[in-house]
Amino acid sequence: MNSTDPEKLMTLPKKKFKFWNLIWVIIFIGGLFISTGVTKTSLGAFFSNFGQFADIFLQMLHPNWAYLGAVIPLLLETIKMAILGTVIGSVLAFIYALLIARNIVKNKTVTGILRVIMNIIRTIPDLLLGAIFVAIVGIGPVAGILALAICTFGIVVKLFYEAIETIDPGPIEALTAVGANKLQIIVFAVLPQVITYFISYCLYAFEINVRASTVLGYIGAGGIGLYLQQTLQVFDYAKTGTIIIVIILVVVLIDYISSKSREALMN
Repeated sequence: MNSTDPEKLMTLPKKKFKFWNLIWVIIFIGGLFISTGVTKTSLGAFFSNFGQFADIFLQMLHPNWAYLGAVIPLLLETIKMAILGTVIGSVLAFIYALLIARNIVKNKTVTGILRVIMNIIRTIPDLLLGAIFVAIVGIGPVAGILALAICTFGIVVKLFYEAIETIDPGPIEALTAVGANKLQIIVFAVLPQVITYFISYCLYAFEINVRASTVLGYIGAGGIGLYLQQTLQVFDYAKTGTIIIVIILVVVLIDYISSKSREALMN
């Protein structure tokens, strides 16, 4: 930093304080106090039970490694659920994104209706989807796969159609001028510009699905989460610690590999 830098910083324009900013701060603080009262949130209750939390945490820090042989197959099932859910949801999202991108489909009525449907699907939480599919297909990994597929669809379709709408229109106009049909335009003008983004979004969705699949087990949608719930219910915290440690290691590893893969794709 040279000697003139502080002088430049001192001359930077400052924004004037707006009255509405003060109003929003007051509303936020008021909402915080009201929410605390309605939900009867008490930090004192948390600290009064902190000793029990510490005892449970210490038991988890002494995992039962003999249980590792039973954990690995469950973890592999969880990863398989995430892979299948990601693949199914991404394929559906790929097709759907092409139908709602307004530089591909010019009919605003069609794209508007399809976008409303997409937004409705995106508002449904993954746990609710899991509970619905458990009721439909029964307890097991199939329910989890279907729930993850819908969640993947909601994530990828939003990101992908926005990427499609920001592409260079030149190749599309050139192919249209020479009489290319819609499929040829998509294959030769659209996909070369967005395919790396699509793969990146799929990898991002896979990261999320690995974590989500562990939670879906709590409602019977397969995977390691079901056994995590069972060990907590019988207060076998040593086995719980084993499961949690394995989940953390696998999630961190998958996140690292996925992040590096996405960086390589985008460079």
